Amino acid sequence: MPRTSADEKILSYNDVVLRHSDLRILNGPHYLNDRIIEFYFSHLSSSHPSEHILLVPPSISFWITNCPDITSLQDFLQPLNLPSKKLIIFPVNNNDDVAAVEGGSHWSLLAFEKTANVFVHHDSYGGMNKNHAKRLYKTVVQYTGGSGTRYMECGCSPQQVTGYDCGLYVLAIAKEICDWFDSDSPKNEDLWFAQVVERVTPGRVSGFRVEILELITSLRGKSDVL
Repeated sequence: MPRTSADEKILSYNDVVLRHSDLRILNGPHYLNDRIIEFYFSHLSSSHPSEHILLVPPSISFWITNCPDITSLQDFLQPLNLPSKKLIIFPVNNNDDVAAVEGGSHWSLLAFEKTANVFVHHDSYGGMNKNHAKRLYKTVVQYTGGSGTRYMECGCSPQQVTGYDCGLYVLAIAKEICDWFDSDSPKNEDLWFAQVVERVTPGRVSGFRVEILELITSLRGKSDVL
């Protein structure tokens, strides 16, 4: 079967390959797929190069949440070296079918901050993913190397105004958390909450698709030069 234009590769970035179909998603009012979220997480990792920060790809986060054999998780997670991380960010998806990796209809974000010893769930749609985030937390918490770790739903999480921008909120919030971690902002019990509330607004998120498209264009230009 001949390859369609939607399948054509437009960019290889770290371990992520973007295709024309991903540009179509970003150009329209569409739900973000795993590949776009993995790409932007990879970009954040490059922008915040630190051995203390880990942005977990959607496929790994999904497998941790839904792994049918919990006893095999220790070997699976060992390369991530979770106990050494001070900030870990997971994308959360409401897909329950391990046979449908691209399934699901909603994204949210779960962040672990080691100093405060807390997992924080940010959900832009009224806690829709609460049960999935708690399942991920309960599975992964034993591998982060601490004790007495708390879980909390962030009551001040910015809320989406459309039915398809949840993935953009995950990316925008992840960016602000990473910026906060690398900044001189006070590292108190309020964590990054004020910064997220101030900066992750509907107007800011609505322009985020264009920002990501411009980032892809810039990276494509650099790869052409190289």
